[in-house]
Amino acid sequence: MTEPLRISSKDNPLLQRLRKLARDGGGYRKAGELWLEGEHLCSALLQRGRRPAQAVLAEAAWAQPALRALAQAAPRVVVVPDALFDGFSALPSPAGIGFLLPLPDQPAIAPQAATVVLDRLQDAGNVGSILRSAAAFGMAQVLALQGTAALWSPKVLRAGMGAHFGLRLVEGLQPADLDALAVPLVGTSLQADALLPATPLPSPCAWLLGHEGQGVAPALLARCALTVRIPQPGGEESLNVAAAAAVCLYESMRRTAA
Repeated sequence: MTEPLRISSKDNPLLQRLRKLARDGGGYRKAGELWLEGEHLCSALLQRGRRPAQAVLAEAAWAQPALRALAQAAPRVVVVPDALFDGFSALPSPAGIGFLLPLPDQPAIAPQAATVVLDRLQDAGNVGSILRSAAAFGMAQVLALQGTAALWSPKVLRAGMGAHFGLRLVEGLQPADLDALAVPLVGTSLQADALLPATPLPSPCAWLLGHEGQGVAPALLARCALTVRIPQPGGEESLNVAAAAAVCLYESMRRTAA
């Protein structure tokens, strides 16, 4: 069993790094590392065959056999007093365990992959939910255009519930970068004439989802091979972007499996 290193000073450099990572949504880019907090995220990382650089636990978590065993996946284990862990936790109810790992290298765009493109989505919860739907319905990659919430931020990681580790994620893109895709773009718009259930869909394709208030930018919609509308008899604007994404991605999966 890996013997833990015990830290009791709030000024320890490791704890200072963790406080910055937990509080700064885009801080991982400068730091080059990620902080995954909570048993679910840590377990999801291991289930995908990845390993952290180190585990950090509160004293109370180290006393729990299940969390102690989870931490043993890391080559280095750090244990801190509960109050210190609470001080850098980003959760209302701190989970008591987290993994620190290097930020994955950003991959190149996979031209033929079933894809989701995010155009300036602002809400971290929406972005994380879309990542979950993308992973659940068999999409291979998510491309985030500049202006979209940081994909590896703590809030998006929590909302993604581990989906990050099963997807090819590329962020900070410009519209021109989408030229690398060899699959057709399919846009969503309340003004589209084509209704999703009745319209043939290309497979694979790249679903284009836009800003919560403004939708997809007109210049990007003009690049789409197809634009569809989800029928909403109860109200044309009743679906938020994460719910609309789930409908679209499920429909793509259903057509492919049929």
